Amino acid sequence: MALIPEDDIEFLDEKGFAYGLVQAAGEVHLVLHKFPFPKYRPTEAELLIRIPAGYPQAALDMFFTIPDVKLPSGGFPNRCDQHPAIGGKTWQQWSRHSTWRAGVDSLRTFLSAVIREIDKGI
Repeated sequence: MALIPEDDIEFLDEKGFAYGLVQAAGEVHLVLHKFPFPKYRPTEAELLIRIPAGYPQAALDMFFTIPDVKLPSGGFPNRCDQHPAIGGKTWQQWSRHSTWRAGVDSLRTFLSAVIREIDKGI
C-alpha cells in the first residue's frame, strides 16, 4: 500500500522532485530535497509537508524547512520564526494557511500555493 495516493506520486515524478516519504505517528512526512527558494538564503532547502491521516479529504497545512531559510537581509520571513521538532529534527515552520477544498485540492494544488508563497519573498 502506498503512503500517498498514486496521483501524487505521479505528480512528484512528473515534476522531477527528489523526495522521500516516511510513515510517522498518524501522518506521512513528505520531504522534498533541494527545494528552490530563489529569493531567500540559502537558495534551496529540504521542504517538509505533513500529510495527515484522512488525506486527501483532510487538509494539508503549513510547510517546514531545514536549514532555516531567511530573507537576504538576514531576518526571518513573515510568520517563519517557530521551530517545532518533527521526526527527531528541528524544522523552521512556515505558517501559511489556505482554504482546503476536499475532493478538489491535492498535493499538486498545495505545492502550487507553497511556490506562490515562496515567490512573494516576504
